[in-house]
Amino acid sequence: METLRDILDAAARGVFPPADGGTTVVPQECHRDAGVLSFTAHSVVFTDEDPEWVHATLRGLDCDALAATLNPRFLAAFLDRTGRRSETIDAMLVADPLPGKPPLALTEIEDANHPRVAYARRRRDDIRAWTAKGGVLVTGRGVGGRLEVSVEVDEDVRHRGLGRALVIAARQLVTEPLWAQVSPGNARSMRAFQAAGYRPVGAEAVLLATAPRVLGGSAEDAGVTE
Repeated sequence: METLRDILDAAARGVFPPADGGTTVVPQECHRDAGVLSFTAHSVVFTDEDPEWVHATLRGLDCDALAATLNPRFLAAFLDRTGRRSETIDAMLVADPLPGKPPLALTEIEDANHPRVAYARRRRDDIRAWTAKGGVLVTGRGVGGRLEVSVEVDEDVRHRGLGRALVIAARQLVTEPLWAQVSPGNARSMRAFQAAGYRPVGAEAVLLATAPRVLGGSAEDAGVTE
């Protein structure tokens, strides 16, 4: 049986599910993350719920079948059934690793209790984080065990290209495809990632296991604030 990680690894190589208007249901890779991945004319729902419930709920929606998995009514039903929470629908972007060393001066954060590291551990595993002058870069394993990146740029150094430089540097720190989740409304972030060579491959809604909210922590999921 094809797994969530199989689907993501294939998408990183440019091989996508068939554009047949269908929905594939696969098990979650871990308890923390359930949700929906939307590719061109095909969706993937990753959940430990009964696949028949997923398909029956989608059939009951009064909307275009191609839009059903990200329709607010389906997502609300999904959240209610699982008791999870969600924040936004993100664009999925991915980039290949780059050779060479980052031109930025990066200092790895060794303190496991550093606020950015502690926050990232709520969303990802195997966290690594670096500081640069005016910014923070974080990598970790998220949905399906894929390697994900996020950055944060200080307010007083924005609009100088640091966000783009950080996400380029991230590609030089890894040896496998690197994923980013970016809110489509965050045009500044989207432009920075695309300028750094990250290519959009779809959209996703991640449903997180209920946990205490972290106030003021939205920058991690905004992708980049430049």
